[in-house]
Formats: sequence, C-alpha cells, structure tokens
Amino acid sequence: MQTTSAAAQRGVQANAAKLAEAQLRANTLQKNVRLSDDPAAAADSMAVRATQTQAAQYGRNIDSGNTWMTMANGALDSSVTLLQRVQFLSIQGANGSLSQEGKNAIAAELDSLREELLAHANTKVLGRNIFAGNSGANNAFEDGAPPTFTGADGSVVTRRISAESTLRVDADGAAIFGTGASSVFGLISKLSAEVLAGSPASATIDEVNAALNNVIDKRSELGARHAVLLRAKETNITSQLDLETDRANIEDLDLGQAILELKTQELAYQASLSVTSKVLQTTLMDFLR
Repeated sequence: MQTTSAAAQRGVQANAAKLAEAQLRANTLQKNVRLSDDPAAAADSMAVRATQTQAAQYGRNIDSGNTWMTMANGALDSSVTLLQRVQFLSIQGANGSLSQEGKNAIAAELDSLREELLAHANTKVLGRNIFAGNSGANNAFEDGAPPTFTGADGSVVTRRISAESTLRVDADGAAIFGTGASSVFGLISKLSAEVLAGSPASATIDEVNAALNNVIDKRSELGARHAVLLRAKETNITSQLDLETDRANIEDLDLGQAILELKTQELAYQASLSVTSKVLQTTLMDFLR
C-alpha cells in the first residue's frame, strides 16, 4: 500500500507541475518559457531576433536617408524653378528697348533670386548641410563675392540600407551649383551687372541655360538614387513582416491552444487528486485496522 500511495502522490505532483507549466504558458502565450524547454527552438528564436534587430536598424537608416533625399529633392525643385525665372529674365534683359527703370527692376529681381537660390543651397537636415557632405561648416556656401563652397572633395553622406549595400543620401553642392565665380551665384551676379550696364551678353545667357540644365540633370541623378532607396524601404518592410511571422511561429502560443492545454491539464490534475484521495483513504483505514 505504501508503494501505491507513493506512486499516487508522484502522479499528483507530476500533474501539478504540468498544470503550472500550462498556466505559465497561458499567461505568457509563449511556447517555451525557458530556454531549456526546447534548445533548438531557442537557438532559432535568437537567430531570428538578431536578424530583426539588423532589419530594424536598416529601416531607421532608410528613413534617415529618405529625409535627406526628400529635403534635397525639394531644394533642387525650388532651385530649378528659380533658375528658370533667371533664364526668363536673362532673355527679357536682352531686349534693347527696355528703359533703365525696367533694367533696374530686372537686376533687383535677379539679386533677390540669387539670395533665394543661396538659401536653398544651404538647406539643412538636423543642422547638417545636405549639399556639403560631411562638412561641419555652418553653411554649404558661405556668402561672399562669390560664395565659398565649404564641402571637401570626396566627402559624402551614406546610409547602409541592407546587409549588402550602402547608398549615398546627400548631393554634391559643388557639382550642382558650381564654385567660385563660375557658380550659379556668381553667374547671376554677373547677369545682374550686365543688365544694369545695358544688356546681358549672349555668352552669359548660354551659361544660364547650361547652369539650369546642369541642375536639372543633378536632380534626375538624385531622383534615381531616391527611387533605389524607396524600393529598399519596401523590401525592408516586407522583410520585417516576414521575420515577425517567423518569430511568432517559433515563440508564440496560440490563445485557443493555450486554453485547451490548460483545461486538459486541469482535468488531469483533478482526476489524479480524485484517484489519490481514494488510495490514501484506503491506506489510512488499513493502517487503523
């Protein structure tokens, strides 16, 4: 009888332990509460979570790059609009029948356009110049006669967008706006002076056209890189969703399954208690006899 009683007690204890495990899984909705429950699943879980961490970082990098490129695209769109106005004024200023008042008005507008263009060339993201690479200068172009470009050759801002690739997210201000007297700022100043003096030279008008076409080309190059970044963003989002699905399949316990397991263990525990109580009662009576 003592052997039967001990076996019954062990059964109760085993079922109680299983019930406690089922209650813990139901509370946490995790298939394996401890690493020792399933070492292989634990290894898979850690691998998936490590990959999720990387994918999340790539997502943040992409978002940062998107901010840079969006700002740069906006600045270049505005710059193209301003240079198109400069182009129109250069042609208008070549009209020999203009009065001096008309020339003064055109020159004043050109000077204003130059200031606006300079402001766009000095666009910043979180205090950093988007057209001067990694330069720590206050502005990409310091105003002067002509403005001075502060970026260094080969200085670029990049973001890692996947395990295999990085992408440049800034734009080369020197290549877009030029430097020194030949920059678009120097060109507009030259054009303004020529309009005041009489009429712009045909060579100056040609330079205006070339500067406009150059900015349009550089905007297209930036747009192509931005398209790559946006595709990478879509891929990253899909990857993160797939990884979360993988993690859930490895770690998460279905609520319905958890409740079913809990009820099953409760019934098993109650049954073992019932059987054990009968065994222990019989053993006690036998002892009293």
